[in-house]
Amino acid sequence: MKPLLPLLLALAVSVQAAPLDPHLQAVRAVDREGAGNGPAATAWQELAKADPAALTDILRGMNGANPLAENWLRAAVTAVADKAIAANTLPVPALQAFLMDTINSPGPRVVAFDLLQRANPELADRLTPSLLEDPSAELRRHPVAKLLEAGDEALAQGRKDAAKAAFQQAMHSARDEDQIKDLAKKLKDLGAPVDLPRHFGFLMNWKLIAPFPNLERKGFDTVFPPERGIDLAAEYEGKAVARVKWQDFTSQDDYGMIDFNKPFTMLKEVTGYAFTEFDAAEARDAQIRLGCKNGWKVWFNGELIFARDEYHRGAKLDQYKLPVKLNKGKNTILVKCCQNEQTETWTVEWQFQLRVCDATGTAILPVK
Repeated sequence: MKPLLPLLLALAVSVQAAPLDPHLQAVRAVDREGAGNGPAATAWQELAKADPAALTDILRGMNGANPLAENWLRAAVTAVADKAIAANTLPVPALQAFLMDTINSPGPRVVAFDLLQRANPELADRLTPSLLEDPSAELRRHPVAKLLEAGDEALAQGRKDAAKAAFQQAMHSARDEDQIKDLAKKLKDLGAPVDLPRHFGFLMNWKLIAPFPNLERKGFDTVFPPERGIDLAAEYEGKAVARVKWQDFTSQDDYGMIDFNKPFTMLKEVTGYAFTEFDAAEARDAQIRLGCKNGWKVWFNGELIFARDEYHRGAKLDQYKLPVKLNKGKNTILVKCCQNEQTETWTVEWQFQLRVCDATGTAILPVK
C-alpha cells in the first residue's frame, strides 16, 4: 500500500489542476468585440485564486491566445505570482523550464522571465546571456542592454577595443530600433563600420515609375499598367507628362527610405510604383515589413497581399508586418504609393521603407 501522505498530495495536485482547463478555455474564448466577457470575468476570478504551482498552466494558456484573452491571463498570472512571491512559494524551476522552452509563445515567456527577475535576480542574470539569440525580440532586450552597459563601462575605463567588442556583439543580436540606433552611434563614434540597411534587411535598389494620376484619390483603386504586368522597357501616359517610364533608384538612407520626391519632385495627387526582385537562397516563411504614411498596396509574386487607403497618419519602422512565403530564387515585389491633395508641409512625404525578415525581425538577405 502506498504511503497516505504522498497519495493525498498527488490527489490535491490533480484536483487543483483539473478545474483550470474550463476557466482557461472561457478566457481564451473572449473576442475583441466583447463577446464572452461575462464568462471570462468569472473564470479570471477563479484563475487568480489558483495555487502557484499552476502558474505555468496559466502561462501555457496564453500560447496562441488573442490579445484580449492574453491580457486577461497575464492579469491572472500577476495576481497569483504577487501572492507567491510574498510567501516565497513561486515555482522557480518550472518557470525557468517554461522560459527556456521556445515552443511557448514570446508573450508568456517574457512574463516568466519578468517573474524570475522579481523572485530570483541572480538566476535571471545567469540566464540572460542565453537569451541573446532568442526567437523573441523582446527577450533579447535584456541581454543587449547588459552588453550596452558593459561597453559603456569599458569605454569609461578607456578600453576602447573591449567596448567595441561588446557593442558589436550587442548589435548582432539587437532587434529593437531604439537599441540599434544607440549602438550604431556608439560604434560609429569608435570608428567601427555599421551597415544598418544590411542589419535590418532593407531593400535599397528599386525601379520606380511615376506620376500616374490620383485625382480625388481615385488612383488608389485605378488599375494602372504596372498592375497588369511588369514591362521595365515600356512607356506609358502619365499625369501632366507625355510619357512615363521606369528608372533606377538606389536609396542612400540608413533606414531604407524609398523617396519618390527625389526623382519626380514634390508632386501632389499622384500615384507611383516601385518594383524590385528578391533572390532567396531557399524557400521559407518570411515577413515583408513596411513603413509608409501614404496610401499603398503591395504585391508579392504577382499577388496582392495588403493595401491601406489612408494618408499621412504617420509612419514608423515595421508599421505593417505582412507574412509571405519566399520561393527559392526570384521573387517579385511591387509597391503602389499614392500621394493625396493636401499641401501642408507635413504632407509632402511620398515614400516608404520595406525590409524582408523573419518573425523575430532578423534580416533575410538576398543572394545577390
